[in-house]
Amino acid sequence: MYPPVSPIVFQIGPFSLHWYGLTMTLAIFMGTYIAGRYITRHGRDGSAVWDMLMWVLIPAIIGARLYYVFIQSPRGPGGLNEYLAHPIEILQVWRGGIHIYGAFIFGGIALILFLRYRKLPLLPYLDGVGLGLLVGQAIGRIGNFINQELYGPPTTLPWGLRIDADHRLAPYNDMTKYPDSVRFHPLFLYELLWDAIGFALILWISRRFSKHLKEGDVFLLFLIWSPLGRFFIEFLRTDSWFFPGTPFNPVHIITAIMVIGASTILFLRHRGPSISQMRNVPEKPPASEDETLVEDEKSEDTENVNSTTSNASVNTSQNSVLGLEN
Repeated sequence: MYPPVSPIVFQIGPFSLHWYGLTMTLAIFMGTYIAGRYITRHGRDGSAVWDMLMWVLIPAIIGARLYYVFIQSPRGPGGLNEYLAHPIEILQVWRGGIHIYGAFIFGGIALILFLRYRKLPLLPYLDGVGLGLLVGQAIGRIGNFINQELYGPPTTLPWGLRIDADHRLAPYNDMTKYPDSVRFHPLFLYELLWDAIGFALILWISRRFSKHLKEGDVFLLFLIWSPLGRFFIEFLRTDSWFFPGTPFNPVHIITAIMVIGASTILFLRHRGPSISQMRNVPEKPPASEDETLVEDEKSEDTENVNSTTSNASVNTSQNSVLGLEN
């Protein structure tokens, strides 16, 4: 597997158009379109999503880039040290290197501020955004493919990815030990497929079980599905900073919190009545003194009726016996 095109679409003087920028643009607009359609389908103002985009886009890009540079990039000459030595490279987003969780943090804050400003309900819009993000993430991975990034360790699998020497990170840039014939795990493809399957599955659930879902459930499903796949893919990342002596990096912590938190909230929203709630069913209040007297009188009357009936039965029996004797 190898990118069929150059990373640059065309170049005129100092200006160049990159495939990475085109795929990111397509991802943003397709994700926004999907979110708007979902929100409109559920009786809300879907056009507000396009206004929301203007609020969210810039903060999300800034957050995604800063997260990658200062948290995700490897420690060393080709990573954080390179950015610190040449800060201007932090602004060169078109060269690749953004992280979705940085976009979540900064973009999420901007989204909440927008909804509060417009007095729009949070949960239904989060549902639409969750579906749109899955589509956007899947499309965006095509840009990683063209840029020859987001790959894993060497593999002999038939779908292995060929990486040119100038796109390799240490230790795989040692062409003697890892010659041009070595292929690498296409992590971009794994995440693309995971996000595409997640979009189709959650969309189906949202329609098949629409009567049982609450507002916000679709977003919770997104927070379970997307980070779950990312948690396992991160073990194969070659461009991440890992905690020393462990196979874990900061993304593992973030994704674990997201999956466990969203799963817990979803469970609590749909569980049946708890034992404590069943015990709290109001009991019949104790009877007042007047009600007690009435009940006692009824009881005495019942006893008198029973006694009279019993005496009558005895007299009848005696008369029957006397009749037989006669």
